[in-house]
Amino acid sequence: MEHHIAQKLESIESLARLMDSRFKIPGTSLGLGIDTLIGIIPGIGDTVSLGVAAYIVHQSAKLGVSKPKLIRMSLNIFIDWLIGLIPLIGDLFDWGWKANNKNAAILREHLEGQDARPITEKTHL
Repeated sequence: MEHHIAQKLESIESLARLMDSRFKIPGTSLGLGIDTLIGIIPGIGDTVSLGVAAYIVHQSAKLGVSKPKLIRMSLNIFIDWLIGLIPLIGDLFDWGWKANNKNAAILREHLEGQDARPITEKTHL
C-alpha cells in the first residue's frame, strides 16, 4: 500500500476514534467520543456529527471503496443519525453503535483487501 494511502487511512481512523471512542470512562474500559457528547444537544449535535460521518464516507469513496460497501457505510450513519434524534435513547444508542469506527473498519478492510500485506500502521478502533 502506498504511504500516502496509509496516512489517509490513519487520519480517517483517528477521526473515527475521536468521534466514537477517544475518551475512556474512568474505572471502565468503556469509551465515548465527541459524537456522544454533542449528541446531547437535540437535533443539532446529531446533525453536526452526520457531517463528519459523511466526510469519512466521501473519503472512502475517493479511495475506491465499492458501492455496496459505501451503501453499508451510509446506512450505518443514517441509523446513527435517525436513532440519535430520539432524546436519551438516541444518546445511549449512539454510544454503543459507533458508526464512524464501523466505517473506518470497512475502509481498512477494503484497503487491506487490495494489498496482500497488512497495513503496518494498523490501529485499534
